[in-house]
Amino acid sequence: MADLPKGSTKLLNAWAFYDWSNSVYTLTIASAIFPIFYEALFSDRSHYINAFGFSLKNSALISFVTAIAFLLVAVMSPLLSGIADYAGNKKSFMKFFCYVGALSCMGLYWFNLDNIYIGLIFYLFGLIGYWGSLVFYNSYLPDIAFVEQQDKISAKGYSMGYVGSVILLVVNLAMIMKPTIFGISGSSGEAAMKAMRYSFVMVGVWWIIFSQYSYYYLPKGNRKDDKKVTHHLIFNGFKELMKVWILLKANIALKRYLGSFFISSMAVQTAMLVATYFGAQEIEWSSKEESTTGLIICILLIQLVAIVGALLTSKASEKFGNIPTLIFINCFWVLLCAGSFFITQPIEFYVMATLVGLVMGGIQALSRSTYSKLLPETQDTASFFSFYDVAEKIGIVIGMMVYGIIDQITGSPRFGIASLAIFFIIAVILLNRVPKKGVLN
Repeated sequence: MADLPKGSTKLLNAWAFYDWSNSVYTLTIASAIFPIFYEALFSDRSHYINAFGFSLKNSALISFVTAIAFLLVAVMSPLLSGIADYAGNKKSFMKFFCYVGALSCMGLYWFNLDNIYIGLIFYLFGLIGYWGSLVFYNSYLPDIAFVEQQDKISAKGYSMGYVGSVILLVVNLAMIMKPTIFGISGSSGEAAMKAMRYSFVMVGVWWIIFSQYSYYYLPKGNRKDDKKVTHHLIFNGFKELMKVWILLKANIALKRYLGSFFISSMAVQTAMLVATYFGAQEIEWSSKEESTTGLIICILLIQLVAIVGALLTSKASEKFGNIPTLIFINCFWVLLCAGSFFITQPIEFYVMATLVGLVMGGIQALSRSTYSKLLPETQDTASFFSFYDVAEKIGIVIGMMVYGIIDQITGSPRFGIASLAIFFIIAVILLNRVPKKGVLN
């Protein structure tokens, strides 16, 4: 383990590199190949399945399971981050969730409808592992970067994540489209499904291997004191959270910003998590093969454009300020959600994917760095970022539940996506109430 000073280039790059290692999960599992694989399992039946005593639409079922995973992370993360700050071992927690997530991705190899509950458990723990590790990853930002560095390095992290995940997705796409080249046997459909299963294993391996570079350089954490960590530590974690809550109530800008972030997270993350299911069910593809290829191309397009979008957003925030830039991006999302209700053709979906890419990475990177700038001078960054992550996770829980209920009732994800525009409108209203002073100029 290296001991590098705050703000050093090597330390900043090591932190950003974790995006390279873990972003393959968001692309392959959350956004691209797993949703296509999941839809393909229902190709010989309707989109409905009997699970948990109900007849559930497949996309609604996965939405509800996703909501449960985020709820569990939201409940766990404040306690865990408080403990990590007190004990000074946030890196150990980050590693634990990383390995849980990576191994669960590998477990998706055995996902099938005959053992739907086992498959859903792997899916559930994959989500918990990924988002749980981000609680501690994000909390490192003010520890390793000075205020003037945070926008740039946050955007760099997302950009590296997009590049790394696209590289693996291109390999996976080649495996799916040309399985014989990779020695994958079976009929066309069987070989493609095998290739998708192998892709899940590759995500887990990639995530574990490349994360080691970040772990080598990131500090263990800032321990509160030299006291021995005992079973009473859990109560100290709650104590730290109470201190943060008091500070939040006194910090008007931070409190108002968290409110707007909470609402926008409902929509942003939900839109990204369900986009592929929307494309598979609502776009008029000419064949199953075109659907698979077209959806993966759209996901690739989003990732590539998002690299540019994240960098442009960073530049825009320097010129216009963080809050005005976030207001503009949220307004753009309103238009995208409303417009999605009317698209039916592949070319329209490609255009929408390009526009989504421009604002997807930008809003994530800028939201993270804006929050970091608003934090008071303290070493308890994990506890503060737990509030950020809880707001995000609870927002996703609500967003996914709202989407899933609308999808289940209407039988179409089109209405669920369009309804997300309401959340973005509310977020814009709340952002206008955040004081635009100091670091937010």
